[in-house]
Amino acid sequence: MTTIDYYFYSASPFTYLGHQLICEVAERHKAKLNFKPVNLFSVWETSGAVPPAKRPPVRQRLRLIELQRLAEYRGLPINPHPKHFPIDASLADRTVIALVENGHDPSIFLFKVLAGVWAREEDVSDERVLASYLSQSGLDPKPALDDAKSDEVAAIRERNSAEAIAADAVGVPTYVLNGEPFWGQDRIEHLEKALISGRPPYRAR
Repeated sequence: MTTIDYYFYSASPFTYLGHQLICEVAERHKAKLNFKPVNLFSVWETSGAVPPAKRPPVRQRLRLIELQRLAEYRGLPINPHPKHFPIDASLADRTVIALVENGHDPSIFLFKVLAGVWAREEDVSDERVLASYLSQSGLDPKPALDDAKSDEVAAIRERNSAEAIAADAVGVPTYVLNGEPFWGQDRIEHLEKALISGRPPYRAR
């Protein structure tokens, strides 16, 4: 089976804007989507990126325009200045890992987290909010959140981060197909074209 490694951070607006589409593309092509939350700051440290507030004003302004434009294009609601951002979404990340490790599909839960930040003004660092999302997704909150706090799950997130860096992820979301990285939700259509054509992966030369 074809696999797509999906590197993301649970409070990333661009992950939010691409999440439903990458799930649809994977399902359409019978590909397995490997959910791999990362420590975004580790990825940025390697790629040379910085948090939005530390970018030059011109880039901050363009980011706000892009968020609105892309949300309209994807048909999703968005608040470019959400109440709870920046936010520590590491517990949400680790909850996704705990779900995966226990054989659950985290896609619905993850979308609730992403939309919670960018469309519903909810505090996704709050364990009670995450418990509600899990229940709404048909999942048992207690074992998922208990496992999310374990050292084993924290180690998996760090390993995901190292794998993302090794795959040349510049930021999130990054999707990796056959070793070829596709950075950004605006590259999903390119990834789907590669799935359709079956072409060999492009490499840095």
